[in-house]
Amino acid sequence: MNKNEDLKEIAGFIADYATCLLGSGVHTSRVIRNSKRIGESMGVTIRMTPFHKTLILTVYDDRSANVYTEVVDIPVLPVNFEYNSELSSLSWKAYDKHLSLAVLREEYNRIKAKPKMSFHWVLLLVGAANASFCRLFGGNWSAVGIVFVATLVGFFIRQQMQRKQINHFIVFIVSAFCASMCASTALLFNTTAEIAIATSVLFLIPGVPLINGVIDIIEGHTLMGGSRLIQAFLLIICIAVGLSFPLLLFKNSLL
Repeated sequence: MNKNEDLKEIAGFIADYATCLLGSGVHTSRVIRNSKRIGESMGVTIRMTPFHKTLILTVYDDRSANVYTEVVDIPVLPVNFEYNSELSSLSWKAYDKHLSLAVLREEYNRIKAKPKMSFHWVLLLVGAANASFCRLFGGNWSAVGIVFVATLVGFFIRQQMQRKQINHFIVFIVSAFCASMCASTALLFNTTAEIAIATSVLFLIPGVPLINGVIDIIEGHTLMGGSRLIQAFLLIICIAVGLSFPLLLFKNSLL
């Protein structure tokens, strides 16, 4: 191991790398594999204990028998599959080419600094995707248009509330209420109102935590997987609460 790359620096980089992956929606075993791969390329052994909010990381130098342990918080980051793929590729690059810590940091910062997709494009694509679900489930074209607009409203409100760091359970309730409330205008037209209202909140479904939770449990990370599943189920309950208010308001027309 290079003299300038002591255990503390290595632990700091790998902790930042691992928590970034965990916060971005990568399942636990992949994060551990990638982190151990980077540690192996630097001649150290990595041991990790992930929790839902924190990560305990231990770095062991086989040559000097020195050990360094660090406890770090896991940030809440938006899911980005391209970003996660590049960070995973970085671990293989470090393993194959034995990159120095300085080069790894530079590559890591370059990946993190990449510009993200425009908010307006994301808004339009999410609206189109949700409207497609409406059509897929049997909604007519007028219902598809209503769901598209309702999704734009709900997703925009969600993004703005998240920027203000409002509690995410409140964010999901309010977003589901606004989206389903807008979709309830389908009751005024001769259209498939039930399908429009039901599909207007599908953009809120926490698919990534649900999938990762199941993967974690199957691969033996029961604590992390259970935490993710509980979190996902609570968010689904919040969606149901937000959706229930318009149904109660318009029950004479719908229920």
